[in-house]
Amino acid sequence: MTEKKGLHELYAKNPEQADDLMWGRKVKVVSRRGFMTGSGLAAMTAVLGASIPFARFMPGGLIPAALAQSEETFSIPGKSGLTILNDRPINAETPAHLLDDPVTPASRLFVRNNGIPPSTWDIDPLEWQITIEGEACERPQLMTLGDIQRRFKHHTLQLQIECGGNGRSEFNPPAKGNQWSTGAIGCPEWTGVRLRDILEECGIADNAVYVGYEAADSHLSGDPTKLPISRGVPVSKALENESMVVWAMNGEPLPELHGFPVRMLCAGWPASVSGKWLTRILVRDRVHDGAKMTGQSYRVPCKSVAPGTAVADQDMCIIESMPVKSLITFPKSGVEVSLGKTLQLRGHAWAGDSRVKSMTVSIDFGATWKKAKLKKPANRLAWQHWSAKVDFPEAGYYEIWARAEDDEGRAQPMVLPGWNPRGYLNNACHRLAVMVKA
Repeated sequence: MTEKKGLHELYAKNPEQADDLMWGRKVKVVSRRGFMTGSGLAAMTAVLGASIPFARFMPGGLIPAALAQSEETFSIPGKSGLTILNDRPINAETPAHLLDDPVTPASRLFVRNNGIPPSTWDIDPLEWQITIEGEACERPQLMTLGDIQRRFKHHTLQLQIECGGNGRSEFNPPAKGNQWSTGAIGCPEWTGVRLRDILEECGIADNAVYVGYEAADSHLSGDPTKLPISRGVPVSKALENESMVVWAMNGEPLPELHGFPVRMLCAGWPASVSGKWLTRILVRDRVHDGAKMTGQSYRVPCKSVAPGTAVADQDMCIIESMPVKSLITFPKSGVEVSLGKTLQLRGHAWAGDSRVKSMTVSIDFGATWKKAKLKKPANRLAWQHWSAKVDFPEAGYYEIWARAEDDEGRAQPMVLPGWNPRGYLNNACHRLAVMVKA
């Protein structure tokens, strides 16, 4: 019996061999880059149901977006249309076309858990306790959420939050972990107080280096002595105006899966530093060494390595600001358009701690680019909305690629960035499949 393999599995093992198996051709190599030619091109157009006008620019080993994107969905309480990646713990992402809202609704925000969420349905949120302490905390205190709400000024900001592994499914060799595609990102409005105000109330010693958190979720093993995750950020990041302790999302109490009744939020960095179900804030005199802060968790090689390289722990560096990235949220991938009709595009772009400077789109696999309109962010560390219009020269299969550039001149790579063992920080251009009918 012939073993059946999924398309992603086939291409992950050997992209060039997959091209041969799928389309029955060898890749023509031009300037170290493979392009679609000959009978393979004919086979691919037969599967897609249309010619590919810019096939001469299409890289070998590239799965057409029309075939690469899945429609499998599931539902969990309070969510709509998310795709499940894991059920213990629950992890789910949002298809790109469902992230079209300028402010991400709770029902469309991705779910990323490392442990089992605590049961909070019957608690009084104002009595929830948070301890602020640590080697570099001058005046350790125990505060309730009610205390925090009464004592400190409230702020509401729209802030991006993205899993460090967003885009992991595209790496080759494959990396272990949830195989996120593009949907582990969102940008709701959050209400709370500045983390800085709490820290200054408790006193930040001169030897303070890091601010970490602990939370009420439990380890998957059931061992009460183990924490599923306990991460943090340098003091300088914790003191930013956008680093917060929040209790509301989009004007409503935090959903249970997003940290009810209270969480930490440090936007622009991997979402793992924004601890949910917050119970302790630790002002450390060293780099925080909690669960998933050491070893290879949320780290990448300090220097570039070849794909598949084993990297020693001491040669891995902690991920800080997330890279520049963008998403096409309208229309949905796979859309059909009549020849001669202008296609309206829109989406979001973000850049970790930085700001997006420009946004461009391509219909010819990156051979040429057209500038898109880019709006200013609602506030620092919010994503930015963009829009564009494209026309097609003839009928056939097209891909729209979106590319953002930040204010330091760093742009998204057209296909894949540098490989790393855990599959973090993939900021390759988002692709959209379009069929143009005569």
